[in-house]
This record gives sequence, structure tokens and C-alpha cells, in this order.
Amino acid sequence: MNKGASPMDVYTLLVEVGRKAGDGLPRKATGAALMCFASGKDEGEAVRETVAILKQADMAPLDVTAYGTLEERLAEGHEISDEERALMQRAADENSVIIAQFQPFYDGMDKPADGQA
Repeated sequence: MNKGASPMDVYTLLVEVGRKAGDGLPRKATGAALMCFASGKDEGEAVRETVAILKQADMAPLDVTAYGTLEERLAEGHEISDEERALMQRAADENSVIIAQFQPFYDGMDKPADGQA
């Protein structure tokens, strides 16, 4: 990183996405939640960059909830695993967005009513 550049922080973001052609979600999923670690000089930049990258990946971001930086999360009493810390450091080192977790959503209507697959 250029020493003259503004310092970058890494923000924890929860992004909910809907369906879009070519999004790569499982066939019967109605959407998904993505836990992301995104670098940025402020929270707004981290959110904008994350949304832009997801749109480039043919995803349809619907909502973003920001949980703050590592320091802010620790101050709020969040437990942060070594794995999460390593992914946050990677996002900082690479000035990137890291998708740490992916959870597809399914509508209860997608399951066969009679129990047959």
C-alpha cells in the first residue's frame, strides 16, 4: 500500500441478494445472505465497492447491513474467530471484498408437499 494513501479499514457487511439470471445461486433458492469483509477508507466506500462487485458477478444486492470495523465489533463485545481475523487481514492486504459466508434462502413452497423428491 502506498504510504501516502488514506488508511483503509475493513468493514463487516451482511448483504442480502435476490434472484437474477446468471447469479449462480442454487436452482430453488429465492435469494441469499453473504457475509463480506470489505476494505474502504470509510463504511460508505466499502458498501459501494461491495455492491458494485456483486452486480458485476450478476448478483442482485437488495440490502446491506454494516457491522463496523474489527475495532468497533470488539468494542461491542463480538467474538471474532482467528479465521475471521485472517479473512479481514486478507481483505486489507488485497484492498478487496472477501465473501466469508454464503447462505442461500429457500421458500417453504419449494419442498414437495407429499415428501417425495
